[in-house]
Amino acid sequence: MSLRKEFVMLAISNTLNMRELCRRFGITPKTGYKWLRRYQAEGEDGLKDQPRRPAYSPARTPFAMEQAILDVRTKHPAWGGRKIKARLEAITHKRFPSASTITAILRRSGMIDPAESTKHHAWQHFEHDAPNKLWQMDFKGHFPISGGRCHPLTVLDDHSRFALGLEACRNETADTVKDRLIAIFRRYGLPERILADNGGPWGYDGDHPYTALSIWLLRLDIGVSHGRAYHPQTQGKDERFHRTLKAEVLRDYSFTDLQGCQTAFDQWRDVYNQERPHQALGLATPASRYELSPRPYPEVLPPIEYGDDDIVRKANDKGRISFRGRSFIIGKAFRGLPVALRPTLDDDVWDVFFCHHKIATVDLAVSGEV
Repeated sequence: MSLRKEFVMLAISNTLNMRELCRRFGITPKTGYKWLRRYQAEGEDGLKDQPRRPAYSPARTPFAMEQAILDVRTKHPAWGGRKIKARLEAITHKRFPSASTITAILRRSGMIDPAESTKHHAWQHFEHDAPNKLWQMDFKGHFPISGGRCHPLTVLDDHSRFALGLEACRNETADTVKDRLIAIFRRYGLPERILADNGGPWGYDGDHPYTALSIWLLRLDIGVSHGRAYHPQTQGKDERFHRTLKAEVLRDYSFTDLQGCQTAFDQWRDVYNQERPHQALGLATPASRYELSPRPYPEVLPPIEYGDDDIVRKANDKGRISFRGRSFIIGKAFRGLPVALRPTLDDDVWDVFFCHHKIATVDLAVSGEV
């Protein structure tokens, strides 16, 4: 069901070719069109293998309406009045009491802790104007499981808050992140840029901001940005996502292994993307604002090519290049790879590019190494 719901929501809101969309979801166009027709005719009920009775009917009494509010709160203990109202009206097509009235019902029923209410504060929101212009990526604090620890890897679209990935990882190595990103790229396509913090495996290699993982992303023509050190608000949306994940999943679950973690993560991710109203989106769901990237993942990395006017140098084993009798270090992550030097308006200053991305500047007038 979760796969079908995500598919039809993306099919409705995306301009991507239907055959390409079906390919990314591993289904035939015939199946994809069938799900879409059923959803358009019957809503979510049309996606189920077996029909079910309507959850609500016009004959329901106000008591039943109040019970529906309490049921949603029981299922989603971290949801407040606004989210509950938006969700119930979306699935019943009926008007419910105001958010403040719903909050009063929850408080009267003992389902709101006054001490918890005072902890919440508003966040200042900034966002890119379209999906896939920027993804935010980070690890949520790891926690113990049987035989090790779980390291949740989160990938979030900046514009829509759509959770592209919530992965239960055994460690935080570059190979682990790369494997999970490949699966995400195959499903959703490539973003223009990814924002991560300064830690491993995407953070700094000594004094240089590039690692083997970020080099791979640059080869895919994905820009790599890093948040300011000691300023987690730079990745505010992913930090807020982590708070929600902790409140709605991690606080109430006890996990034994990675598979149990991933099962819980997958179930909650569907709710977060497709059902949970998001206050910063005007109480819309992230899935309603997300569109697949038109840039498919290439199974073979594109060649590294530069223009005829570029001066090309290959980094040695220590990450150095030689230029006009000088040695400059650009980072060990680039060892064995070609980079291009291009002049600027200052005769002594040259920009260094890797693929399509500027990675450094060298100044021949400055003594010492860059």
